[in-house]
Amino acid sequence: MQIFSSLTDEQLVKSYVEGNNEAFDALLLRHQSKLFSYIMRIVRNRDIADDIFQETFVKIIMMLKQGRYTENGKFSAWLHRIAHNLIIDYYRQERVENTVSTDDNETDMLNRRDLCETNVEDWLVENQIHTDVRRLIGALPEPQREVLTMRYYRDMSFKEIAKATGVSINTALGRMRYALLNMRRMAAKHNIQLTA
Repeated sequence: MQIFSSLTDEQLVKSYVEGNNEAFDALLLRHQSKLFSYIMRIVRNRDIADDIFQETFVKIIMMLKQGRYTENGKFSAWLHRIAHNLIIDYYRQERVENTVSTDDNETDMLNRRDLCETNVEDWLVENQIHTDVRRLIGALPEPQREVLTMRYYRDMSFKEIAKATGVSINTALGRMRYALLNMRRMAAKHNIQLTA
């Protein structure tokens, strides 16, 4: 394992793809602590973090064997992006599994004005605003979308965002600023109202 410590990530990837399993062990050893900390910081549950961590490396093995790694010099960022996408997939699945059915007979209770802060009309307006915001976010360039999602949907600090994305805090702040400016511009262009 000592001979691998002087090799770059790309050299280790090449060696692994050529059949040297010890090269992958060296990659795992090099990145496991930082990657697990990143996952744990977001999901805040050790069992879930373990599952996502393992799934990340399974996915990496499959993608490397299929020759789908082409980002020379950016293995760490690629690794974190895969973990990031698996975290998003986990939360999406969690949301689907926790959906409440409205097929039972007591659904009229949910729409009583005296039992809730908003009525169906208010909810529909708010839901439309959220849909429009998601559409605007989806139209942003990937670096801006990533920073905005981490900040508003995962409540990460700019220091955490900078560390997770491998950029300076100023770059993360700049990406957020441009994301908000671009969203406002697109909203104005398409006459989208972002407040109720």
